Parts: sequence; structure tokens; C-alpha cells
Amino acid sequence: QLQLVESGGGLVQPGGSLRLSCAASGFTLDYYDIGWFRQAPGKEREGVSCTSRGDRSTYYAESVKGRFTISRDNAKNTVYLQMNSLRPEDTGVYYCAAARCASMATMTRLGFISWGQGTQVTVSS
Repeated sequence: QLQLVESGGGLVQPGGSLRLSCAASGFTLDYYDIGWFRQAPGKEREGVSCTSRGDRSTYYAESVKGRFTISRDNAKNTVYLQMNSLRPEDTGVYYCAAARCASMATMTRLGFISWGQGTQVTVSS
């Protein structure tokens, strides 16, 4: 029953914006660091952003820094990823996961919850 459900993806033109949501059920989301990952066709899954549990430090991959913002709404047990100035290379399936995010280089998924189905983001004109 422990799960994270991603939503908010879609088709958007370059320069557009989307807000992704990661809703938790079966556990309290604010007890954990939460990371966003994405997987483009033919590529391995990569970390995009992470927010830590305690001090709410945020981390971003260099490719999205200044364009994406990760945030939490504890009342809704949800983490968001606001994506602005989207580029075609942002296309992929986006996933969230419980994580440890000391840095983007070391962020890791905890693994006690299976990967969900993700949400598809397509940036194309």
C-alpha cells in the first residue's frame, strides 16, 4: 500500500511550463528526503532534483538549475516539481522516490517503495 503517485505531465511547447505532483499514501512524506528522477528514451534514469527532510535543502541537476523548483506541501502529503522554460531535452518519464539527497552526486533512492508508473513529459513544437 506504500506508494508514490506522479501526475501533472503532458505535452508542452519549448519554453512552456508544467508542475508535477508526487502524492504519498501509506506513509508520511515529510519523514523522508524526496527526489525526482527522469528517464529519456534510450537513457538511464537520472536524478533531477531532491529536497531533504530536515532543513529542506534543495538540490538540482546542472541541466535544470534555474528552471526547475522542488517544493513540499506537508498538509497535502505532496512534493511538487515546477518546471519552467522547458526544453526538448527535458522530455522523458518523470518519477519521484523516497531518497537521501546530500548532493546531486550522491542522491540515492531508498528503495522501500517500488517505482511507480511515472508521468510522461514531452516538450516538442
